[in-house]
This record gives sequence, C-alpha cells and structure tokens, in this order.
Amino acid sequence: MTDPDRNVGSGDSKHTESAWEDRALLEGVRRRDPAALGRFFDVAFPHVYSIAFRLTGDHHAAEDVAQDVFLKVHRAADRLDVDRNPRPWLTTITYNACRDAARRVSARPEYAVDATVIGERHESKETPEGTVLSEERSRLVERALRALDEESRAVVILHDYCDVPHQEIAAIVNSSHAAVRKRYSRALERMAEFLRGLKQ
Repeated sequence: MTDPDRNVGSGDSKHTESAWEDRALLEGVRRRDPAALGRFFDVAFPHVYSIAFRLTGDHHAAEDVAQDVFLKVHRAADRLDVDRNPRPWLTTITYNACRDAARRVSARPEYAVDATVIGERHESKETPEGTVLSEERSRLVERALRALDEESRAVVILHDYCDVPHQEIAAIVNSSHAAVRKRYSRALERMAEFLRGLKQ
C-alpha cells in the first residue's frame, strides 16, 4: 500500500521523499527558521493529517490533532535529530496526540478507512458496479476494524493504511517488536472471523 504523503501536491514523490532527509531543511527547523518551518509543514502535513484522520475518523478532529502536532514540533524543534528521517518521530507525536484527544473527549475514536483522505489520489478504472462493490467491502472492513480493541485497531491502521513498519509501531506503542507482530496477526484473525460472521 502506498504512503499517502507521497502522492500530494505536484505528485513529485521523489522530491517529497528527499525533503524528509534534507539536512539543511532539518537544521533550519531545529533553529526554528520560519521559512524552514513553513516548508517542513508543507512536506509533513499530509503524513500527519492522514494518520490523524485514520485514527480519529473525523476531519475536524484530525485538523485539531495536526495543529497540536505542529505546535509540539515547534516547541521541540531544538531537539530534532537532523541525522535521522523525522517521519517516525512525527508518527509517534501524532499517535500520542490522537490518544490525548480521545481522552479529552472521554470517547473512543472512530477509526476510518477512507480512500479520499488527503494525500491519496487514485484514478478509478472500475465500472459503476465494481465501485459499489468496492465501497461495500470498505464499509465491511471498517466495521471489522471498529470491532477490535483500540490498541489492535491502531496497529492494523498504522501498518496497513499508513505503511508504518512493525518495528516502528513497537516504539510508538511502547511494546516489543514480537508483541506487535503477534497483536497484528491476532487482529487480522479477529477481523476475518468478524467478516465471516457477517456472511453467515
């Protein structure tokens, strides 16, 4: 599955990817240079918003989370490691911001699988009938995701819809690599059982 933030703007995915490891840009961010912060925002926003939307299921909540994330980035800019790709760091901040937002509203977030989320642009070649079937499959998968516990759901979404490797997820959720892989496998099994139950 493609990374949502690689298909945004002009569509130049190589340019976007290289910007993540642009040392001069990251050094500017660490100095809190306004121009560097602005460019970093343009590069990072689709990635942050995509994760936030998938983990909250609400556009307004995702926007609030993204705003919170970049405020935290500004505050912690002087601690940015310019020798490392900042995407895992941003993913962790975004995940934690979503959890904080859920606690503030005292409600579990609704997780969504929405192909129209910012950064994803797919030209559908399906027939109208095929599109209807595809949308129905998406709705069923979303129901299966919502049937999972919060941590299992987050692991599936981060891995399958945000292309975050299991090892990075382990660091994000403060768990071991093996535990995350096991949680992921069990989550997929529970989703499969849920979907089989709907067909009976």
